[in-house]
Amino acid sequence: MSEKEAKNVLDGTLEDCSLDPITGFFRDGCCRTNEQDIGRHIVCAEMTEEFLEFSKEKGNDLSTPRPEFHFPGLKPGDRWCVCALRWKEAYDAGVAPPICLLSTDKSALEVLSLEELKKHAIDLL
Repeated sequence: MSEKEAKNVLDGTLEDCSLDPITGFFRDGCCRTNEQDIGRHIVCAEMTEEFLEFSKEKGNDLSTPRPEFHFPGLKPGDRWCVCALRWKEAYDAGVAPPICLLSTDKSALEVLSLEELKKHAIDLL
């Protein structure tokens, strides 16, 4: 899927999530996906201390820099394309981070409801 074809959960053009730090499966700032993105990194989330700790407990340490992978490590306030199922796990555990609807890929609606996403939206409030 090209960037021009990518849609957000509101059926508009998918907007960038973060260019600093650079995010996305394709490391282009956008939470778009394709069949190679097994984790489906399609939810644009704003990191919180609670979510970073939750993710670390689940085996995905997003806080620690990994220079060998050009990964700066995330801190609260950073935006990052997270896996839809990990966001859902965090939602069910009561620690879901805020999200940007305009930057969350429409395919997230295959595993998350728009209502769930809207409850945590920091855009379009």
